[in-house]
Parts: sequence; structure tokens; C-alpha cells
Amino acid sequence: MTKHYDQELDSGYTMTTVMAEAARCLLCHDAPCSKACPAHTDPAKFIRSVRFRNFKGAAETIRENNALGAICARVCPTEKYCQLACARCGIDTPIDIGGIQRFVTDFEQQAKMDILEKGPSNGLKVAIVGSGPSGLQAATTLLQKGYAVDIYEQQAKAGGYLTYGIPEYRLPNDIVDFEINRILNLGATIHYNTTIGQELTLAALKTSHDAVILAIGASQAKMLPMFENNAYTETAVDFLARVKTNQGHVTVPDNVLVIGGGDVAMDVATTLKLLNVPQVTDVVYETFSEFKASKKELEATQQMGVTIIDGYVPDSINDNTVTFKHRKINGQIQVQADKIILAVGQVADAAHLDLTLENNEVPFTGYQTTDPKVFVTGDIAQGDKTVVWAVQKGKEVAETIDAVLGGH
Repeated sequence: MTKHYDQELDSGYTMTTVMAEAARCLLCHDAPCSKACPAHTDPAKFIRSVRFRNFKGAAETIRENNALGAICARVCPTEKYCQLACARCGIDTPIDIGGIQRFVTDFEQQAKMDILEKGPSNGLKVAIVGSGPSGLQAATTLLQKGYAVDIYEQQAKAGGYLTYGIPEYRLPNDIVDFEINRILNLGATIHYNTTIGQELTLAALKTSHDAVILAIGASQAKMLPMFENNAYTETAVDFLARVKTNQGHVTVPDNVLVIGGGDVAMDVATTLKLLNVPQVTDVVYETFSEFKASKKELEATQQMGVTIIDGYVPDSINDNTVTFKHRKINGQIQVQADKIILAVGQVADAAHLDLTLENNEVPFTGYQTTDPKVFVTGDIAQGDKTVVWAVQKGKEVAETIDAVLGGH
């Protein structure tokens, strides 16, 4: 069956198949998978619940630790975390933890379960700048502790890259909306189309709130100098946002060159194939042994028929022809394309926030800045940049604020 751009490539488990997969779990006493989850979602516990058909208990375990459990089930690179630690790795293949988590959170949604609860008000108020995954998790944890939470989002919809970046074949919009709505139902207030530093100042937020969290994310695309002002070039961030905003109704030529080797590049290449682009070529700086993209995303891209050329770096561009040189051997290639999409990284925009970033991060560990009322989380805080790490950072910044303000 032909897949459309907004259909999930993986149809997920049925009741029969999820039980069979859960039955493979060795129920390890030391639970190495749970220790390896950055968000401490505790796969060992929720898989044990699935084994006994206690899906409500499994959902409760996930939500105790991860407000974005349905999202992480789809986009977390589990092969780098919980599944890498799975004891079955030494026997055959690791348990499909992400797949089981997806089944449980889908069950939760279909059963209209309402697990999260707001804590009794403590009279304190926190502002969060940015509604990406770390900001959303921080909001949830603070609401559970009794804080009032205002979220300030510069876009018309919440979710950050979850909404405007990750393609629907990996993360459907209705899943993102479901997760955000449950946080709204806890009592969060989201102020849309509001850019801090323009419509509202950081100083004003500090005056009206007991603490401010900067969770701005890395939303701006990097641009290689040689591609600036090139009429054929578009950034991956802009392309993916354009596809999602227009629900796939975009015009794309038949021959597209993608430059980059991370998950975003794989998202672009696969999206192009789902939009029926016949010739998609991805040229990657890393060799396959160094690849940054998750194994799952790389394999999906290859299965879609994308041509991947590894180990080459852009050397020059002439209109729509790019010359690449190999990093390690004496060789070069030229690729001519009707469109060029750059997926070479993203940066945060900290303008007007009185925040100094080094290599796109705050130059200190932890979450509290030199301003006692201002905290950071998400991509600009030190650590991995995956959604599951954003969730963990969101929880930790909320705990830090609670310890500083003495909310309990």
C-alpha cells in the first residue's frame, strides 16, 4: 500500500503482537533498560504490567515520569538508550520498548484515560519561554507541584519542533495535540504569537512571575556560507515547516539534493519520497560508520529508495550544481539538482533574552543562570538534544525551581 506523507510508516502493534513482544522480556531484576532511559520512564515496570494485561497500570507508569510518553514512543532513538541496555541483546534482539510504549499510550488515548493531576496551589507562578518538549515537561511537573504556569510561544501553535519540524509519518499532529491538550487541561496557559523581547520583555516576565524558564530550543537553521542567497537552496527547517503547514500540498521538483546526515536530513529525504519525488540524493559529511542519524531513520530512508553518498563535504556551488570532495580520499563528485535542501544543524536565537551562548549552549552546568529568577532548559542547556533528554531536562529544571522557591 502506498503511504502518504501524513501516514505513519509503522502501523504499530496489535493486542496479539504486543503481548508476544512483551513475553520476550526477561523481567530482569536489575532492569538495565530502566536505568538507561534518560527520562526514567521505567520500561521494565510498564512492560511487566503489559505482560499481565494491566494496560492502565502501564500507562500510569509512563505518565508518572514522562508527560510526552506518546511522543517519545515514536521519536526516541531507543537503540541508543533503553534498548541498547536490554539483556536480550546478548541472546537475539532487544525488546521493542518504543513499540510497546506506543501501544500503551495509544490505548491510553483510546480509553480516554486522565492520569495527570494538578497539585494544590502553592501561590507561586512560573513563566516558560518556548513550548517545545522541555518547556512542556517543565510545565507539567510544575503544575503537579501546585505552581501556576504561563507558557509564551512565538508561533501560532505550541510544540516547537514537534509541531513544525518532525514529519507526520513519524509523529502525527494529532498525537502532539493530544499531549499538549492534556497539559492545558492541567491548567497551563499558553500565550501564542508572543516573542519575548518584542511583544513582551524578559524584565516584565520577571516582574510578574516568581521564576522564568528559557526553553527556546534550537529552531533556526544553520546556513553554509556558499549556499547563502542561492535561488535553488532551502533549509531543512523551512522545508519541513512548509510541508506541515500546508498539509503536504507543496510543489517539489523531480530531482532534489539533500545535504546532511542527521535525523533531520533523513526526515527531509523520506518526506520527499512520500511526496513522490522520483530522484532524491542525500550527500553526507560522515561515513556510514560515523552516521549521526538513528539506525531506524537511516533504514527507513534507504527503504524508500533514497540514494545516500557518504563521506563527502561541499566544496563549491554553481547555480544548481554542487561539487563535493571526499574527506578521506582523493576524489570529488558533482551533483546537479533542481532543488537543494540543507540539513546541517540548527541554532538557538537568544536575542533580547540577555543570555550568552557558547556552541549553542549556556556555558555552565545545571539550570539556574546568574540571575536568580531565570533558569534554562532544553536544547540550550548542556546535554543531548533528543526529545527524551528534553523531557528529563524539563523535569530537572522544575525540581531546581521548586528547591529554590520552596514551593512545598
